[in-house]
Formats: sequence, C-alpha cells, structure tokens
Amino acid sequence: MAGLFITFEGGDGSGKSTQLRMLVEWLEAQGKTVLVSREPGGTELGHELRELVLHRRGEMAPRTEALLYAADRAQNIATKVRPALERGEVVVQDRYLDSSVAYQGAGRVLGRDEVRELSLWATEGLLPDLTILLDLHEGLAKDRLAESRPLYDRLEAEAAEFHAKVREAYLELAAAEPSRFLVIDASDSVEAIAAAIRARVGQLLP
Repeated sequence: MAGLFITFEGGDGSGKSTQLRMLVEWLEAQGKTVLVSREPGGTELGHELRELVLHRRGEMAPRTEALLYAADRAQNIATKVRPALERGEVVVQDRYLDSSVAYQGAGRVLGRDEVRELSLWATEGLLPDLTILLDLHEGLAKDRLAESRPLYDRLEAEAAEFHAKVREAYLELAAAEPSRFLVIDASDSVEAIAAAIRARVGQLLP
C-alpha cells in the first residue's frame, strides 16, 4: 500500500487525543491528506458497537467484549482505513489491535495470542507502520481522568490492578516489536512529546 498507517496507544488519560490532534495538524501543514479514525467507533456501525462495549449497563462476558471490538475493527479497516491507504493517504488512528491485546488479552486474562490472532483475522493481517505508545503510570493517568471528566466508561472505571496489567502488556508489546513502536514518557511536556512524534513520523514520510 502507498499510504502510511499510524496508531496511538496508551492507557486512558495518557494524552492520546491531544497528541493525535497535534500530529494531524502538522501532517496537514506538510500538505498530506489525512484520514483520522478511532476504535471503537470509527464507522457508523462502529459507533453503535462503541455504545455497546463501553456504555452498556450490566455484565458482559470477556469473550463477548473481545468479539465486539474485533467486529468494530473489521468494519473500520475494510470500509475506511484500507481504502484510504490504497489512495496513498496518511491514516492516524486512536487505538488499534494493540489495545485489544493489552485490555482484553492481559486485563481480562483472555490470552494475548488468541486476542491478537482474532484481530489479525478481522483485519486481514494489517499492522501499522508506526505505533506511538504514550506510557504513563496508571495512578497519574487516573488523576488526569478525574480532573478532566467525572464519568468513566466501563474500562476507565476498572481497578488500579487492571490498569497496571494493561500498562505492563503495552510495554511488553513494544519491547517485542521495537521497529514498529515509539514509546514516549507521557508525563513529559505536551510540546516535547509532540516534537518526538514529529521527528519519528518525519522519517517515514516520502
């Protein structure tokens, strides 16, 4: 594919939304055509799935949760991301399959390999060219969330132990694929983080 696929990962409260917006603005200033997406919820169907997986009241079995995320991912890649990449665009996305491996595979203890294989099947094996991991201690992330909004979704409301497992899983994923991941200390200043991201992305641009 001629395009460039960049994903942002990290725990809730790590600053993904801010950094994604700043990167998109920089890319567009470079004259690039950018598609912005997110998971879950990057498509019309995905928006409905997002409401189910994040805001539905009542118990949800871990495998059900993982399958809903995979369904959202399959729709997003098939109808939005892959066509944009084939057009030569830059796709910048908030979360991708590494989120499922960390949250459902490690946090929900479903098995990371199984969750990863499910996502690869759903997306026909598509991996990002670059995954930016904003790493932040779960305690600081929780404080940031409390300051920014009073209401949490189902995953944000999980206990500290859950979020510690998620963070550990992310760091292990990054260590296993160092060429794909850029790991950044999310406690650094917004501008310093943005500069580090631009430097790495600039190396990938044609």
